Amino acid sequence: MQIDILTLFPQMFTPLDTSIIKRARDADHIKINLIDFREFSTDKHRRVDDSPFGGGAGLVLTPQPIVDCIESADPDHTAHRIFLTPAAPVLTQEKIKELSNRNHLLLLCGHYEGVDQRVIDLCIDECLSIGEFVLTGGEIPAMVLVDAVARHVPGVINSESLMNESFSGDRKFEHPQYTRPREFRGLTVPQVLLDGNHAEIERWRQQQSEVK
Repeated sequence: MQIDILTLFPQMFTPLDTSIIKRARDADHIKINLIDFREFSTDKHRRVDDSPFGGGAGLVLTPQPIVDCIESADPDHTAHRIFLTPAAPVLTQEKIKELSNRNHLLLLCGHYEGVDQRVIDLCIDECLSIGEFVLTGGEIPAMVLVDAVARHVPGVINSESLMNESFSGDRKFEHPQYTRPREFRGLTVPQVLLDGNHAEIERWRQQQSEVK
């Protein structure tokens, strides 16, 4: 899978070069391209924002640098283009699984008061949010989406782990997990997990996943 991320702040994405995502990139399961769309500004001062028509606080990202950047990164529109914004449907596990089946994603990270609506009208396939709250920009939401999607790309995560986690299959939440030691500060591992009866273990896990 290829993921292009269009941002004014590529230096923010160091978390994508650590842990499981780094291993996935090193193994070529996913390819992540960070593109600074300021480089596409035709303004002599490389400005990418301006005051909103109609007045109001803050600045709005202008369409020219972003549209030119998108058309350069994805000239034939083979990517599924996503704009990360709080004014959009909230990302779900079902949507993550759907996106993981695509070969190419392009993520646009907004900033300031947002982007000129014509960018969305001309270039964007889908707008998504990570929750009903506002951040300073779309970089963190983009990292959230990449992390969640990458886990479902074949070879990145053990398939059994994906089957038993929260929001998978008929489970709303994942069951509690325990490991050694059996007793820690007066708290013990539930006996059912120690008895070796796999049917009872699965029944317990199913029950626990419905409790939260």
